[in-house]
Amino acid sequence: MDNESNIKNIKTIFKEKTDRLMEGIGCWAAFYRKNPQRFVKEYLNINLKLFQKILLYIMMQCTNIVICACRGIGKTWIGALYMVVRCILFPGTKIIVASGFKEQSLEIIQKIKDDFLKNYDWGSSNLNLEIEYISDSINKPECIFKNGSFIRIVTASDSARHNRANVIFLDEYRMVPKSIIETVIKKFLTAPRQPGYLNKPEYKHLAERNIQVYASSAWHSSHWSYERFKSYFANMLDDSKKYFCVDLPYQLAIMENLLQREQVEDEMSEADFDPFSWEMEMCGFWAGSNGDEFFKYDDVAVRRKIKNAFYPLEIYKNHHIAIPELMTNERRILSVDVALMSSRKNKNDASALWINSAVPTDNNDLISNFVYGESHEGLTTDDLALLIMRDFYQFKCTDLVLDTNGVGLSVFDMLIKPQYDPDYGVTYDAMTCINDTEMAKRCKIKGANKVIWSVKADAKYNSNSAQLLRAGFLNGNINLLRTDVDVDDELKKIRGYKQFTQREQALLRVPYVQTTLLVNELINLEHELKGTNIRIYERSGMRKDRYSSIMMNYKVCQELAIKRAPVNHENKLVNMLPIVNARRIRAN
Repeated sequence: MDNESNIKNIKTIFKEKTDRLMEGIGCWAAFYRKNPQRFVKEYLNINLKLFQKILLYIMMQCTNIVICACRGIGKTWIGALYMVVRCILFPGTKIIVASGFKEQSLEIIQKIKDDFLKNYDWGSSNLNLEIEYISDSINKPECIFKNGSFIRIVTASDSARHNRANVIFLDEYRMVPKSIIETVIKKFLTAPRQPGYLNKPEYKHLAERNIQVYASSAWHSSHWSYERFKSYFANMLDDSKKYFCVDLPYQLAIMENLLQREQVEDEMSEADFDPFSWEMEMCGFWAGSNGDEFFKYDDVAVRRKIKNAFYPLEIYKNHHIAIPELMTNERRILSVDVALMSSRKNKNDASALWINSAVPTDNNDLISNFVYGESHEGLTTDDLALLIMRDFYQFKCTDLVLDTNGVGLSVFDMLIKPQYDPDYGVTYDAMTCINDTEMAKRCKIKGANKVIWSVKADAKYNSNSAQLLRAGFLNGNINLLRTDVDVDDELKKIRGYKQFTQREQALLRVPYVQTTLLVNELINLEHELKGTNIRIYERSGMRKDRYSSIMMNYKVCQELAIKRAPVNHENKLVNMLPIVNARRIRAN
C-alpha cells in the first residue's frame, strides 16, 4: 500500500471518528438540554433539591418565566445555575442580568465564581474548562465562556441601551421601573441565538425564541409587578405558549433545610415583627386590599423621593458627625404617638416618633419631608419623656406634637420640667404648651420653651386630619424617604462608613426601614363612614402608630403654613367698596 492510500485511510478514519464524536456530542447535548437536572449532577457535580430540579427543568423549556420566591430559598443561586447551564449547552448564548442596582445583580457572578467554581470538586474542574474569563469587579462584571456564550451585568437604566441579549434576567424586578423594562431592557432582545444549523434550509424552522426571566419576592398587589405575574399565570394555562410562573413560600425552604424552623419562629416572636412585610417577603402573598383603601399604594409610594435621612443620634455622637442645621425658615417638627405598654401583650401599642423637616415654598406653603422615624415599646414614662427631649433638642427641632390623651398626659407632665440626660451630660429646658392654655397652666417653670402642640383627638379631628394627610400625598406636599436598597450606595459614601460596626451600618438603615413600615401601615388601613366623619382603623394584627404620628405632625404643619400665609388686604370685601371723601357739615 502506497503512502497516498495510507493518507486517505487515515483521513477516512479521522473523519469517521470525528463524525461519531460529533454525533455523540449531539446526542448528549440534546439529552442534557431536555434533562438539565441530570447535566448539573453528572457534569457539574452539583446535587439539587427536588424543587430545584423541577424548577431548572421547567426554566429550560420555557421562554417567559416569573419566579416569586421567599427570602432565603436561593432564587439568585438557582438563577445563576440556570444561566451557567444555558451558556454551556447553548453555545453563543448572550445573557444580560439587570436590576435596579448593579451590586445586587453582581451576586449572580459571585455565585459562579465563589460557589460553583470552588465547592464541587471535579465538577468545578469541568466548569473551569468551560469558562475563559470571569470578573466580579463592579466596573465590568461578566462571565465569558469559551464557546462564545457570556453573562453580563448591567444597571437597569437608560445608559444600558446599547446591550444585546438572547436571555434577559431581571433580579428583584419589582424594583425596576416598568418604563425602563419596556423601553430599555426588552429592547436587548433584538435577535435570537444563531447556531450554524440555521443556515441550512431544512433546519430554519428550529429557530429559538429569546427568553425573559423575572425573579423577585412578592410585593404590593397594586404594583405593576403583580400584573406581570398574573398575566404570565394566565398564559401559563395556555398549552400553546411557553409561559411559567411559580410562587415559593418559606415553608418550602424549611422543608428543604434551607431555612431553620427555630430561626423563623424566633423572628416571628420578636416584638417588632411586621406581619404585613412577612406575608409579602416570606409567604409569597401579593398583599393588598379590595382597591377601596383610603391610602392607595401608588399615591404613597410615588412620594418616596428623599435620599438623605436623619440617622439615629448614636451615629452622630459616636462618629462626631454634625446634625444638619436648620435651613432658613425651616420648621423641624417632632411628633409622638404615645404608648407605654409592650405590644407582646398589647397589640398595636408602640410609641412612634417622626421628624418632619418642613421647608417653605415660594408661595409660603410648607412642604413636609419626613426624614426620620423610630419606634419604641415598653418604655416607662420617664424613659419616653427623656427620649423625646433628647430627640427634640439634639435634632434642633422647633415644634413638638404630642398625643396628650390617656397616658400621653403623664408624658406631657414630665416634659414641662427640666430633664437631665446622662448620655449627653446636659439638662434640657422645660417645655410648655403653645396651643392650649389649660395645658400650659400645668407648667410651673417660668420661661419654659413654648413648643408643645397638645393633641386631644376626637372623631372629628381624626377624620379631618386623615383627609388632610391623604390630600397631602395626592397634591405632592409630602415627601418620604426612599427604600434602604435605593440609597445603599449613598450610605456607603458617608464619611468613615468602613469603620462603622455592623450594628451602626444597620442603624443607618433604620429611618428607611421605618418608612417602609409606615407605607405598609398606610395602605393597609381600613375606613368607614361614621355619621359625617371618616373612621380610620387598622386591620387585625396590624398597627397604625406611625400613621397616627405623621397624621398629627402634618396637621400641625398645615396650621403653621396657614399662619405663614400673608394676609391679602387687597381682596377684602370692604376694600372693594367705593370710597367717597366725607364732607364736613357746618353747624348753623
